[in-house]
Amino acid sequence: MKILVVVPAYNESENILKVIDELQKEKMSYDILVIDDASKDDTLEKIKKTNVKYVSNPFNMGVSRTTQLGIKYAYEEQYDYVVIFDGDTQHIAAYIPKLVDKIVKTKCDMVIGSRYLDPEYKQSFFRLIGTKIFRFLIRISCHKKITDPLSGMRCLNRKSMNYFISMDNYPDFIDANQIIEMLLRDYKIEEVPVKMRYRVCGVSQHSGILKPIRYMISMIYTVFVTIILNSGRRK
Repeated sequence: MKILVVVPAYNESENILKVIDELQKEKMSYDILVIDDASKDDTLEKIKKTNVKYVSNPFNMGVSRTTQLGIKYAYEEQYDYVVIFDGDTQHIAAYIPKLVDKIVKTKCDMVIGSRYLDPEYKQSFFRLIGTKIFRFLIRISCHKKITDPLSGMRCLNRKSMNYFISMDNYPDFIDANQIIEMLLRDYKIEEVPVKMRYRVCGVSQHSGILKPIRYMISMIYTVFVTIILNSGRRK
């Protein structure tokens, strides 16, 4: 069983070595691919000092397309499963085996690490509101309960890898919109409870005031377009 952990990283100079070190200390057997998305700081220089495989984007592609690049690498290199893992220290490597175990045992197509299945997790008010909106849209359109549609910690099998790399118009974000499209296309998606840390260093892609607003408007629009275009696919 070949497993690849893909770590997209942009301006994560303060975090990337901690992430790589944590992944390498995990006893589970997997390969690591770190993709630097044309960082403006010295993220790439720090990655080069480690012994992990890495890719350096020639220009900033955004987290979504950088993730797609990692998935394409996993698919073409004949990995059985790929795990998407954030480069900001929020994800915890010890939970990777839980995601892999779930996807193997249930034979589902994608497993999401859900922080909301952890009763102790506390989220900001605005992110929680957004999560509840997307939960509702998934439930009414797909009749499926997904507790953490915004989680970036995911494990994909080869069928899901092929789906992600075959998309012509790849979206800026791969969150609730892609979950809805996959469910409407009869992909099987499950969740496992995970703990996540809060970001300590660096800046989130959704930081500030305007970025979260832009994200919510864009995502809600994309979700409705996805539902309309795939409305006839549900069995």
